[in-house]
Amino acid sequence: MGDLEIRPAVVDDVPAIVGMLADDPLGARRESLDDLTPYLPAFERLSSDPNQHLVVAVREGRVVGTLQLTVIPGLSRRGSTRSIIEAVRIHSDERGSGLGTQLIEWAIDESRRLDCQLVQLTSDKSRMDAHRFYERLGFTASHMGFKLEL
Repeated sequence: MGDLEIRPAVVDDVPAIVGMLADDPLGARRESLDDLTPYLPAFERLSSDPNQHLVVAVREGRVVGTLQLTVIPGLSRRGSTRSIIEAVRIHSDERGSGLGTQLIEWAIDESRRLDCQLVQLTSDKSRMDAHRFYERLGFTASHMGFKLEL
């Protein structure tokens, strides 16, 4: 990975993570750097759960990417464990650099290390570039996802 470090996020990374979450058309409607208060207890919940892996990609001391990897044990698929990749974000000035590929490959390798038999993710229907990106990495659009806001 050269000068890139992928490591567990720490509380001091929260502003950079939220900044990347807010820096896209969908996130701009949902996220806000104006008040980090709601993000801090969420970060603590993630940090204390051994099945949650919130990581950051750091280059030259600067957070340039993030994702959350969730490990879910289950009964289906003969009791297999799966992982879910969520909230993948690359800093705007790093997009197209190959960082996204490195981050997803890290998540796949980490899923293998954690004995997962399946890696899954969802991507908003409007993110056509992301869909092509995930397909290039070997993911298939095999299911239709549903969400219910509460």
